[in-house]
Formats: sequence, structure tokens, C-alpha cells
Amino acid sequence: MSINLIVYLVLAATGGLGVGYGLRQTLLKKNVEEASKKAKEIVLEAKDEALKIKEEAKKEEKERRDYLEDIEHSLRRKEDNLENRFTSLEEKQKGIEARENELSLIKEKLISVRKEQEALLSKIAKISKDEARKSLLDLVEKEYKEEILRKMKDMEALTKEEADSKSRKILADVIQRIASEQATENTVSVVNLPSDEMKGRIIGREGRNIQIFEKETGVDVIIDDTPEVVTISAFDPIRREVARIALDKLVADGRIQPSRIEEQVEKAKEEVGRKMREAGEQAALEIGITGLPLDIVKILGRLKYRTSYGQNVLRHSVETAHIAGILAAELGADASIAKKAGLLHDLGKAVDQEIQGAHHHISRDILKKYGFPPEIIHAVEAHHDDIEAKTVEAVIVKASDAISSSRPGARRETLETYVKRLEELEGIANSFPGVDKSYAIAAGREVRIIVRPEDIDDLTAAKLARDIARKVEKEVQYPGQIKVNVIRETRAVEYAK
Repeated sequence: MSINLIVYLVLAATGGLGVGYGLRQTLLKKNVEEASKKAKEIVLEAKDEALKIKEEAKKEEKERRDYLEDIEHSLRRKEDNLENRFTSLEEKQKGIEARENELSLIKEKLISVRKEQEALLSKIAKISKDEARKSLLDLVEKEYKEEILRKMKDMEALTKEEADSKSRKILADVIQRIASEQATENTVSVVNLPSDEMKGRIIGREGRNIQIFEKETGVDVIIDDTPEVVTISAFDPIRREVARIALDKLVADGRIQPSRIEEQVEKAKEEVGRKMREAGEQAALEIGITGLPLDIVKILGRLKYRTSYGQNVLRHSVETAHIAGILAAELGADASIAKKAGLLHDLGKAVDQEIQGAHHHISRDILKKYGFPPEIIHAVEAHHDDIEAKTVEAVIVKASDAISSSRPGARRETLETYVKRLEELEGIANSFPGVDKSYAIAAGREVRIIVRPEDIDDLTAAKLARDIARKVEKEVQYPGQIKVNVIRETRAVEYAK
């Protein structure tokens, strides 16, 4: 390689390096200028943003300042109002205190004047203050007593008339909607025989058959001279019905012997049990009650063979439930509670020969045992007067029971019980002072009392009627209600000669 070429190459390399350096410096300068330009733009943008933030902060500060100034002004106004009211109250209190002082002075003056007047009156009348007060009260009482009593009597009569009118309308509607059979029960049953020869079979050799029959059934079999008839007597209607069915089957079969008697009595007991269950189910279905426990249905069905004053208790319970439901609907009470309590109110009568106690207490205990609601239990236990009725439904059941028991033809009494009740009514009336004569009339539904007019005035006669009615309620057992009628009559007689 020649020297010239080497030199040429060196120069070329040196020139290239110079050109590259120049270009690098140019690019570097350009980049620095662009970076500086961007930095200035960023600074300007930051300044703008800072100005915006500063302006917003000033605005918020101004708004807070204005808000605080408003609150301050409001507080000042309220403080001024409170000061004004406090000042006004102080002035009123001062006025009240001044008024109290004036009233105290006036009161003292009045007391002083009153004492002077009382002393003067005592001196003039020559009686003490207490004596004067007593005399004045006696005078006022004597003058206005009769007028007050008369007004009280008029108000009582008016209230009673309105209540009676409304209650009569409701009860009339209820009774018209009830159509119940009127049936009475006896304590004996009659079994017809195909011939008198059957009586000998019933008696059996040396009375063996009749003895076993009476032992198995717990009844008395009466065989007398009445042709083709045997009478079964028993106080328990269920035992009497079992005996009647068993004897009917024995007579129809003709084979009357000890083993056959025992067999037919057991079948009769099963049949009566089935009839009682069906009767209980039918009674509940008639009222529209479902879901009763089976034991309750069976006890209810036993009432088919139970009577009270000759009235069938099951029919009475169904009738009471109907009446209670209608009354509850009329009065806006709970008809479901009233109907259930009405149907079950005499449940205890089915077992009162086995359990000691009043039948409504027994009914209550039975319903408690089977978890009935308290409202139904109370309505059942309160249908007699020894337990106060505290709910509308309890009062309705009590009234429904009385309506069903006292309607015409519902019940009957023995002559002995009837006469005894009449004597008790007249005895109670005659026990009061001022009574001249008394008469129990209208089959014991009314007691008419004649008083001595010189001993009893008109106002006292009204009080006497109430007192006699209360005593009758406490001491006499009777179905329905009894009217107490007090009569005071004054006659003036003169003769022309």
C-alpha cells in the first residue's frame, strides 16, 4: 500500500469522525432544546393548575366563612330571643308572686270575715258551727232526696227499657232461627214381649236369669201383671239403654240363659258405645266443628242418654251452640269460640255420676286436660253464677244456656221439686219486713208480693223488689228467670150517711 493511500485513508477517517461529532452535537443540542421546551410547558401547566387549586381553595374558604357568619348571626338572634323570653318570664313570675301575695291577703281577709260571720250566726242562732252544718245537710237531704231518687228511678227505667227492647229484638231473632225438637226422657224403659210366657224365661229357674241380667247391667227388671210388658228401671240412662237393647235381643232370640245373657250384654255395650260416638260426631258436624279429640267426642255422645229436668242434654248442648253462634255473630264476638263452648259447656254431666263436683267444674277440668284454648275453657266454666264471666263469649254462652233451658217445653220438674220451689219463693218474700202477702204464680215464673202501704213507700218498694230478686238468685235453684212483682196499693174509703 502506498503512503498516499494511507494518508488519504487517515484524512477520510478523520473527516468522518469530525462529521459524526458535528452531527452528534447538533442532535444533542436539538434534544436539549426540545427537553427545555417541554419542561417550560410542564411548568406552565403546573402553574395553571396551582392557580386553579388556589382559586377553588379561596372559594371554599369564602363559602365556609359565609356559612360560619350565618350560623353566628343565627345564634346571636336566638340568644337575643332567649334573653327576651327570660326577661319576660322574670316579669311574669314577679307578677304571679305579686298576685299570690294579693290572693293570700284576700284569703286571710275572707277567713277573718267568715269567722266573724260564723261567730255572729252562732250567737244569733244559739247553735254551734257543727250543729248548723248538720241541720243544713239534713234539710237539703230531706228536700231533695225524693227528687233525686225519682230521677234515678226514671233513668234506670229508661235505660232498662232501651236495653230490654234491644235485647228482646236480638233474642227474638235468635229464637226464631232455632228450630229444636222438644223431647223429654224418663227413668224407665219398656220392653215389649211376644207373650207372657217369655216372662218366665226371663226370670229363669229360681230367678237365676233375672239375677244375672240385673248384675251384668246394673238395672232393676220389673215384671208385674202388665200383659206382655217388662219394665227396666235405672237412674243411669246408659245402663238402662244397654239393658233394653240386650233384653230385646234375648227376647228376639228366645234363648235366655246365663252365658247368652253375658254375651248379649257385651254386644249391647259395644252398640251403645258406637251410638254414643256417632251421636257426638253428628252433634259436632251439625254445629260445624271439626278436629275434636276422639275422647271428647265419646264423652259428648254420652250426653245422648243424659237428661236434666227431662231435657235431653245433648240436644240442649247443640241448641245452646246454635244460639251462642247466632248471638256472637249479632254482637260482633268470636262465633267459633261461642259455638265450641256452647257445645261443650255441659260435658261434665256425662261423667258427674263418676266424678265428684259441679258439672261445669268437671267440664273445665276435662277441657284443660285435652289442651283447649283458655277462652273456651273460661266460657264453659262461667256459664253458672259461681264464676264471674269475664269475656263477651262467656256471657253469650251463659245467656244461650238460659234461653235453651227456659224456652217453653224444654224442661219439666217433678211435682215434689215444683212445690218445694214455690214454697221457697213465698218464704223468701215473706221474710222481708213490710210484706203482707206473697203468691208464687205462673208456674213459679213470678212471685207477686203485696206490701203494707203504711210501712213501704213507692221508692222503698223498688228497692224491696231488687233485694228479694237478689235473695232468690242466691238461695233458689230454678231454670230460666223469675219475675219479682211488688205491689203497693193505697185505698181511701169513706161512707156517706
